[in-house]
Amino acid sequence: MKLQHALGGLEGLDDMPITFEKRVFVQEWEKRIFGIHAALMGLSAALREAVPGYDLDAVPTTFASTWTWADLRKGAEAMNPFEYFRLRYYEKWLGGITAYLVEQGYISRSEMDSRTAEYRADPDMSLPEAGEDAIDAQVIRYLRKGDTPRRGPADAPAFAVGDRVLVRNPPAGEHTRLPGYLRGHTGVVQRVFEGRYGYFCSTGADGLGDPVPVYIVRFEPDELWGERTEPHAGPLYAELYESYLSPIQ
Repeated sequence: MKLQHALGGLEGLDDMPITFEKRVFVQEWEKRIFGIHAALMGLSAALREAVPGYDLDAVPTTFASTWTWADLRKGAEAMNPFEYFRLRYYEKWLGGITAYLVEQGYISRSEMDSRTAEYRADPDMSLPEAGEDAIDAQVIRYLRKGDTPRRGPADAPAFAVGDRVLVRNPPAGEHTRLPGYLRGHTGVVQRVFEGRYGYFCSTGADGLGDPVPVYIVRFEPDELWGERTEPHAGPLYAELYESYLSPIQ
């Protein structure tokens, strides 16, 4: 999570407007964007290694790429921070998905611009017809069964409950799962999850790649916020990959 995605601990945000919108979908088109994302997830080549087991070769789809939550997040994190704050939630999804499909060659930029112009000229124009029933069945099966990031037993976790650990400060690269406000701070391991866990992709520069143990680490508020800690503030708990932690010497 880069800066605009993890604002905890930043100063100067007191006057930042806050929205209390509770609806999941505010406009009808947002449901369609969510559906496109779910379909790409359910047809993704990443499911060939999924724990439930999916026979993607039996699904009559031309989509043969890997699409995961990481790809969606990388698209959002690549945005200009000011654009990120300006756009609505599903507008960010729309931009990321569109850029990915163009990059992968499923549609050209000129085709996208042409269709966009057609729908702007005639907003009531019919949408494309639904696809094959087998495609729908695969997507629904994925939504019901999903996948798990767990990949086998843990190989002697480096830390145990009660160990004090230091959060590393690796380069963020194009995507990271390490919040900025935890970097360089110390905490205490509260739980060691059973097994090893991977992420949807290798994040490269920050060291997250092969499956590793995952921990719940407790951070005291004074450690994170210093003299700006609010009275009676409680501890913060974070789930962190082992590759983000170093032992306290």
